[in-house]
Amino acid sequence: MATATRTHPEKAADAPAPRTAKRRRGVRAAGQQHRAGWLTYLILVVFAVGSILPLLYSAIAASHDNARLSERTPPFWFGDRLFDNLEAAWNDANLVKAMTNTIFVAGAITVSTVLFATLAGFAFAKLRFRAKNFMMLLVIGTMMVPPQLTVVPLFMAIAEIEWTGHLQAVILPTMVSAFGVFFMRQYLIQALPTELIEAARVDGASSLRVVWHVVFPAARPAMAVLGMLTFVAAWNEFFWPIIALTQQNPTVQVALTNLGRGYIPDQGVIMAGAFLGTLPLLIAFVLFGKQIVGGIMHGALKG
Repeated sequence: MATATRTHPEKAADAPAPRTAKRRRGVRAAGQQHRAGWLTYLILVVFAVGSILPLLYSAIAASHDNARLSERTPPFWFGDRLFDNLEAAWNDANLVKAMTNTIFVAGAITVSTVLFATLAGFAFAKLRFRAKNFMMLLVIGTMMVPPQLTVVPLFMAIAEIEWTGHLQAVILPTMVSAFGVFFMRQYLIQALPTELIEAARVDGASSLRVVWHVVFPAARPAMAVLGMLTFVAAWNEFFWPIIALTQQNPTVQVALTNLGRGYIPDQGVIMAGAFLGTLPLLIAFVLFGKQIVGGIMHGALKG
């Protein structure tokens, strides 16, 4: 006759549940997997140095004169003409007006691109209408057209309405981008559940309210990334502004071309101007970098 074994209640209470033990082992394994080794830090340091080195050397070159920069051995440390060259570049390129114009242009392009790309991306991702896939292919196809092919007809149109030399000639053609529409569409397909839109419709929300209270909160991380990329691209844009604008009403990149003119261009002043033109972007990243990274990580965890 088989005898039933009895488990002592105190020993049974002391023994951890199998599911709890597995969870603890999983947490320990995840903690071990996320620990960075020396090779990870070495790679990060190499990439950080490679990213900072061009900006650092531009500041070093901006602190020397032409005679020192033209020597066989380039300078590897700061000289005594940094502030003189910065002042010369600031005055010669009229950077006060140029930076004011660039902040306005880049801000307007960023706001309009994020807004229109989010609306168009939501339409392509969640709405139903005729020829949606065909229209999306047309949007993607515009990304394959080189911008040099559109310069002549675009300049003719701008000249026809007498916008040459005005900031709206730079803002209007870039108020939305095909990349932004495609980027927001791909993000909203995964991040915005269709059930959430249908629930808002059932509650009586209008299309505008659905966009404001449902689409924009869900798309906020992607909007932050797209805004950052658009602002940097608009700030550094040179090809179309140098055609559409003049030195009397320039952006930063157009104004910096004035420093390279002359029989013997002063390389130190040119490098000082390039350093001043990059400085606002660095300040923006220092001030808003945590919010941008936080938005990206929020979107990654949500997805």
